[in-house]
Amino acid sequence: MKAFDLSVSYFKEGKFEEALEEINKCLNSEANNLEYRFFRARVSSRLGKFEVALADFDHLISLEPFNPTYISDRAVVLHLLKRNQEAMVEFDRALNLEPLNPYRYSSRAYFKDRIGDFKGAIEDYEKAIELDPEDAVAYNNKGIIEEKLGYMKESKNSFNKADDLIGYKGPSSNKETIEQESKSNFPPIGKPSDNEKETSEKKLSFSGYFDTLKGVFTNKHTQKEFIDFIRSGFKKRTI
Repeated sequence: MKAFDLSVSYFKEGKFEEALEEINKCLNSEANNLEYRFFRARVSSRLGKFEVALADFDHLISLEPFNPTYISDRAVVLHLLKRNQEAMVEFDRALNLEPLNPYRYSSRAYFKDRIGDFKGAIEDYEKAIELDPEDAVAYNNKGIIEEKLGYMKESKNSFNKADDLIGYKGPSSNKETIEQESKSNFPPIGKPSDNEKETSEKKLSFSGYFDTLKGVFTNKHTQKEFIDFIRSGFKKRTI
């Protein structure tokens, strides 16, 4: 198996140290391969090596300064480094490059929720919904924030819309909540591997951030998996 394929395989299994070792072999052979460097940035972020990931994103953007994916992912790393003002600039820049891409609004909304800008997050989710009216996760996450703010009627409407879009059938009462424990908890997508079953805040926040953003907001099947997952173990919804 080629080193890159092996690295990807390790990554999917949650074996990030092994994935890093293999992708470094690839870059030693082809230092100018942007796909390899981008993947290493993702692997490094999984390992909590955010400065290393940032250096790779800086290099990528120096070569492709208007690539919104590089810019947005760099924003995530900046946020994880607690450099939130810089992160906001980068999220804005990625969105300005793709103003009709609902994923850009959802990504920024996720970020705004994490930093406590709840009303700004709602506005971004509403724009994402305007661009993609079938975005169940945008409705879902908007409902979470509306509930935080005490907008119970609006929250219930958002949850119901998300339910309708994914075909979620829960009990008429005592429904399991889709509210996350805190703004820093991002559940992993689908069923985690044995190496990813830790539930610490650090694991949920750092390891799942990229895949949560990309998978949830760009893949309809993953959206249903995400909502099903977060409805399976948190506090009861009271509305």
